[in-house]
Amino acid sequence: MRLRGFALWLLLCAGLAQAAVSAPDASGKVLTLPGPARRIVSLSPHATEMLYAIGAGSRLVATVDYSNYPPAARQLPRVGGYSGISLEAVLRQRPDLVVAWQDGGNLRELERLRQLGVAVFISHPLQLDDVASEMHSLGQLTSTQPQADAAASRYRQRLQQLRQRYARRTPVSVFYQISSAPIFTVSQRSFMGSVMQLCGGRNVFGGLAQAAPQVSMEAVVAAQPQVMLAGRADILRMWDRWPALPAVAKATRYVVDEDLLTIPGPRLPDGALAMCATLDTARRSLGLTLD
Repeated sequence: MRLRGFALWLLLCAGLAQAAVSAPDASGKVLTLPGPARRIVSLSPHATEMLYAIGAGSRLVATVDYSNYPPAARQLPRVGGYSGISLEAVLRQRPDLVVAWQDGGNLRELERLRQLGVAVFISHPLQLDDVASEMHSLGQLTSTQPQADAAASRYRQRLQQLRQRYARRTPVSVFYQISSAPIFTVSQRSFMGSVMQLCGGRNVFGGLAQAAPQVSMEAVVAAQPQVMLAGRADILRMWDRWPALPAVAKATRYVVDEDLLTIPGPRLPDGALAMCATLDTARRSLGLTLD
């Protein structure tokens, strides 16, 4: 009798371990798996960072180029990059979950994966809190909810602390440059625009409709930004020919860490802190108070 009871208990535990899990992704679709994901392929650096942050890093079996954090991610096989993925390489990993970036340009490949029966979670963290929400959803799909909830809570708490700290800073107008030919920037529809606002920066192109719009050199000159930011110094040097620009005249052009600011993952509060500190440096150069 005791053996029968023990056997039933084992069967119950096995059933619970394989219970279906569900969570919404960024497309609004509720994704349901027959059990917690055990073999995961990440198709973006930010998704890779999220999965490690929620305690599911050991489930990752492959990722894409530029997924270099945490250091363990550098050892994972690559199945592609921003220009595309190899379906064969993905399928060789026998994933039960693929985490894909909506703007990754792999829509045909993703649809083919779905047709082949592979579950695809769409990630699209455009606003700051989307990162925490997606960590929570991935925690549900991997049954790492305690770690995921803790990571999301830490993320939100750090951002709130920064909001409170920089809420009364004197606003400065800011231009963030992604590239030089053509010139791309960010609007308020992007998480980077939200970081800028959190730090007391006024994005000179914040009102544009696209998250990462293309702008002209003339538009930048007309905007007269007090501060210019970019991930590389050579991008900022193109404005040397415009010495009357406030950011050029006052030497308030700064290089910021691209990994921390352009990857919408759990390290984004580190990037926000760095941007806030940079804007404070600019305020001092411009003779503005920090109160």
